[in-house]
Amino acid sequence: MVATTDIAAHAPPQLKHGALNKIETLGQSIANIAPTLTPALNITVVAGLAGIGSWVSYALATFGLIFVGASISSLAKRHPEAGSFFVYIGRNFGPVAGALAGWAMVLAYITTAVAVLMSEPLFLNNVLGVFGLSLGFAAQTLISLVVLGLVVFAAYRDITFSSRMGLVLECISVGIIVVITALVAVKHGTIVDPKQLNVHALPVGGIMSAMAFAVFSWVGFESAATLAKESADPVKNIPYAVVGSAAIVGIFFTVLAYFMVMSMDDNTGAIAGSSSPFADMTNKAGLPWAAGIVYVAAIISAFACALACLNASSRMLYSMGRYQFLHGSMGLVHKTHKTPHIAVYASGVITLLVILALLPEGFLNGFGLAGTIATYGFVVVYFGICLAAPVDLYRGGVLKPQHVVYTVIGAGMMAFVIYASLFPYPAAPFNMLPPVFAVYLAIGLVWFLVLKAKSPQVLASIATDMEG
Repeated sequence: MVATTDIAAHAPPQLKHGALNKIETLGQSIANIAPTLTPALNITVVAGLAGIGSWVSYALATFGLIFVGASISSLAKRHPEAGSFFVYIGRNFGPVAGALAGWAMVLAYITTAVAVLMSEPLFLNNVLGVFGLSLGFAAQTLISLVVLGLVVFAAYRDITFSSRMGLVLECISVGIIVVITALVAVKHGTIVDPKQLNVHALPVGGIMSAMAFAVFSWVGFESAATLAKESADPVKNIPYAVVGSAAIVGIFFTVLAYFMVMSMDDNTGAIAGSSSPFADMTNKAGLPWAAGIVYVAAIISAFACALACLNASSRMLYSMGRYQFLHGSMGLVHKTHKTPHIAVYASGVITLLVILALLPEGFLNGFGLAGTIATYGFVVVYFGICLAAPVDLYRGGVLKPQHVVYTVIGAGMMAFVIYASLFPYPAAPFNMLPPVFAVYLAIGLVWFLVLKAKSPQVLASIATDMEG
């Protein structure tokens, strides 16, 4: 008879169970959202559509995403696994649907990492611009690649270390934004903006159109669910992180949009046409020195986001490897660091290849292209999660009326975002992204159907916990 200690000694290494506390789990989601990037760049589209109603668009998006988060949370409580969305959808709508969800999320996390890594040299140039300096194309490329290397190392080294790093960096960057926004408000002399608070004057059509783009600012808020195996109490910590990050960051976005519009004397056209909206706000307030600090914060935030993305994508690859939907090497865990090191390396290499492929488009276009296709992956899966949650709860005999409400509001919001992303159809070069996303899903579908025909037992394995 083999001793229990001998079995344990020869067992394959597992992820570091219980390594993350509640705050560190929350930090994964907040870092993946990268809230500093919204005032630094993303708010331009929302301001262009919603005008003085920008803060309302963010408030409504916050409301909707809290309900999406509630659906994710209900599934996370019942299936606390690293595969998260792959497992949630697969156990309710079949393994092929689940595999496609995992396939889409891998793309979403990696292209988000690509987007923020390509934004790093843009933000650094904004900092250097304060001193009349700028970086050439080769130097910008080198910076993106060096930062990618640092991110891969941090993700490989230790999940506790990388989660704490992401949380600390994001807190620093958000803190900088909050302090400078407060200084701008003091310079403005009031926090009351009659135009923005006049409900009857708000552009309702613009607010609804902008809400679809506002939702893009949150993508990644669900990523704490991918760390379920490594969270100390996933049944409590994952729902706290997912819903909490949606609410906390939503309040931040709403308040910040209000103050940015107010500080520009309600001239939302100036925000919409700017490549550095927060710098324009600080310049108008007579604080030109603050622009450099803001974009230092954006650099920090982008690094934290890229790290959170690789943590999440590697956990998705790890889970799909453990279930044998992808090569089994993806499911290996480092003996010392307890991280899915092969999946981390794979995520890093794919990220590198996509960055190199997008370089001819330039860094700004590369940021936009990668971020947009990432959003397609996130939103499609969010929609699927909202539909899967009541099915799963009904099967478990715990479905309650409020769960149906979560589904109706969350799925309705995501359906609206999907529609608004395609109609009117985007102009070049973004017009190529919907077909590219469709082809990517088709490749995955063919692979998983072939796998189903050749190895049906593999797809059936999703019903059990194989992640260890």
